[in-house]
Amino acid sequence: MLRTITLGSCVSVQGIVIAQLADGKIVVRVDEKNFVGYPVGAARVS
Repeated sequence: MLRTITLGSCVSVQGIVIAQLADGKIVVRVDEKNFVGYPVGAARVS
């Protein structure tokens, strides 16, 4: 599953989900690197 996470206030990464951590963060893989961050919520359209 493809997910977007935030690494800081301005940096986002999109990749394949590898794991979900107990503190709410998820791990995504981009090429050969793993990144850990909080998932970005879905956009709301009204």
